[in-house]
Amino acid sequence: MTRTVFLGGSGRVRRIGIGGAEPVSIQTMWKEGIDDLDSNPSKLERILSEIQELQGLGCDIIRFAVPDMASASGLCKIAAKTSVPLVADIHFDYRLALECLKGDVAAIRINPGNIGSRERVEAVVNACKKKGAAIRIGVNSGSLPQDLRSQVEAGTMGRAEALAAAAARECEVFGELAFDQVVVSMKASSVQETVDCNEEFAKKFDIPLHIGVTEAGPLIGGVVKSTLAFSRLLGQGIGNTIRVSLSSTPKNEVIAGREILRECGIRSGGVQIVSCPRCGRQGFDVHSFVERWQSRLLASDKNVTVAIMGCAVNGPGEGKYADLGIAGAGGKAIIFKKGKIIRTIDEKDADNAFEEEFNSL
Repeated sequence: MTRTVFLGGSGRVRRIGIGGAEPVSIQTMWKEGIDDLDSNPSKLERILSEIQELQGLGCDIIRFAVPDMASASGLCKIAAKTSVPLVADIHFDYRLALECLKGDVAAIRINPGNIGSRERVEAVVNACKKKGAAIRIGVNSGSLPQDLRSQVEAGTMGRAEALAAAAARECEVFGELAFDQVVVSMKASSVQETVDCNEEFAKKFDIPLHIGVTEAGPLIGGVVKSTLAFSRLLGQGIGNTIRVSLSSTPKNEVIAGREILRECGIRSGGVQIVSCPRCGRQGFDVHSFVERWQSRLLASDKNVTVAIMGCAVNGPGEGKYADLGIAGAGGKAIIFKKGKIIRTIDEKDADNAFEEEFNSL
């Protein structure tokens, strides 16, 4: 079992643990810049609203890129108004980390190797100690130190071995500075390399691991790669927080992470949606209904199964174990519970009728 690293607890930010006996947490990364929040208050309000939605879907931590001081200021503004722990993603300029730590940012993502001198790394560590913030080390296959990259190119070291060695090297710095609130992330775009480097590191260290496949790709390919890597690692007890990296929305990253953890048997409860893929027999627009209802259903605290089916012939049969289901044909919709039809309504009234029955569960 790994040690436990804590994030949050400052201001209104809730405190969560990573590692130890804590549950596996879900992360995502914000997809747009935050350097204009001083002049754009409506954008700040929109971001806060979207963060609240992500939290409702099961997101525990959100990371923001901080390439400049305006972004650091923006992140502090966001952190002051949300309970979700936020991570500042910093490269090269240690002063950005120090600026973020003036606010309620829960963690800093840095690599000692690209921050600069030992004094700069120590300045960030001391600020984190004072603030009670954690540090995440992020190593990926595109940012290996030159000596390790040369060995990989020469064929004397595998890429996964190099990733684990680079992470161990970065951890040594924090060990020397007596700072143990560290989480490590080693990512490759290859499933096998991601699995291998995390297995290698987990054999030697008790440091919590953030697992993910970097640059995993668009929605379908990224979910496939992440599912394969996570199921193999989590099945061995490796991995304490996850991010499904997608060329898609943060919302889809969170939903994918939630469903992977559910199918791996690591998270339970909440609404499980069963929906048919649709075919030429369909008499009900399953896709648009799922699109309208998915976020609300997944954000609910009800522990139920909901079936959304395309036709009245197979709907109640295929969804007979669902606590609530809906299907349709010929301009009509049927609502059923445990396979028994309880209402037949016009399709135009489907959303209202479904809402009434869902609320009554």
